[in-house]
Amino acid sequence: MKRLTVMLTGLFMSMHVFANTILTPVWTSPAELKNPESVIYDPITKLLYVSNVNGSPLDVDGNGFISQLSVDGKIQKLHWLDELNAPKGLALNGNNLYVSDINELVVIDIAEQRIIKRYPAEGAKFLNDVAVDKQGNVYVSDMMTDRIYRLADDKFDIWMEDPALEAPNGLLVEHNNLIVASWGHMTNGFETETPGHLKIIDLITHQMKSLGDQSPAGNLDGIEADGQGNYLVTDWLNGRLLKITPQGHSETLIEFNQGSADHTVMPEKDLVIVPMMMDNVITAFRINR
Repeated sequence: MKRLTVMLTGLFMSMHVFANTILTPVWTSPAELKNPESVIYDPITKLLYVSNVNGSPLDVDGNGFISQLSVDGKIQKLHWLDELNAPKGLALNGNNLYVSDINELVVIDIAEQRIIKRYPAEGAKFLNDVAVDKQGNVYVSDMMTDRIYRLADDKFDIWMEDPALEAPNGLLVEHNNLIVASWGHMTNGFETETPGHLKIIDLITHQMKSLGDQSPAGNLDGIEADGQGNYLVTDWLNGRLLKITPQGHSETLIEFNQGSADHTVMPEKDLVIVPMMMDNVITAFRINR
């Protein structure tokens, strides 16, 4: 398969965009972020919010922070909010920004630009992605304990614990289902013998099944719907953006450096925005419909 190598302006890395991809590079933020892990678009402020781990993803060191960027990648406030350790997944519900931070869920009032609540997660080791359902319940994955926590009625506790989750990372609420992007069971640090794939959990019955035939897809991180019935999924360890069909078929769209993390999709602007955790930038791609 032919590839097109694109050098993005201001970014000292190359990426391989496959010739038949649906995506075209648009912009890259300044390399001023510090291990950006997740990005989300707020339709109220019309700005992007980015979680910065700023060090080890496991250290309770007080170094983590949230940045505020424009939708064309310009940094508005690098340290929009501090007082965090190693923030990762982000989710919005109205004016509240939910942030996973190692062993607690942090709630930020965007308008007031301050933390209004912290929910400790008993036994958590590596809280990761965050998703919100239609009722306002908040789900948070913990890839090191094979758990998913849920905030409901102001109580934050274990909603599901099962080795079959295979180190759950990315979360996406779709209709009455929770789509889980699994990393795969870790054998040596973050390495795996068998990479993960997508799983579907019924939010009512808790029944879980694999998408497709359980074929390994990658060490999966972020997951978003592409608006065409498929999923755009990042593979952190191998540095890839994948398209995965409802049948579980996986196709590589772009190859990056290692560290492609929890991205966001902006259908109204036909953009996919990917944090590059090891390169300290986020990159945006146009979806060619």
